[in-house]
Amino acid sequence: MMKKGHKNTPPNSSYDDAKLVQKLAEKVWRRRKARSSTLGVWFGLGMMGLIGWSIAVPTILGAVLGLWIDQHYPSHYTWALALIIAGLTMGCLNAWHWIALENQSMHDDQKEEEEKEKDNDSTQ
Repeated sequence: MMKKGHKNTPPNSSYDDAKLVQKLAEKVWRRRKARSSTLGVWFGLGMMGLIGWSIAVPTILGAVLGLWIDQHYPSHYTWALALIIAGLTMGCLNAWHWIALENQSMHDDQKEEEEKEKDNDSTQ
């Protein structure tokens, strides 16, 4: 005789049936949400563009400003290289900030869904 709850035994009570139906409904809901989500490919491409521009713009501005300083105030050291590195550093920090915000947002959404699932499980 197989134990109750074993994978090969069919549910033998209406409580087990209701639990199974709810789990299936949640899986269907998650799948539909994932398919209809606007945060798919376009969101990823947009985020890549945002990160790219957040790095490129400060780097280019540093290069332009450095070249201008080098032309108008010549010195032994090049300002262009120093300001390119500074712009690149600031751009990378900016991109890291954006990624951290999006990561936190995704984790918050996931945590909310888990709390909803726990609330649904506790009410039944």
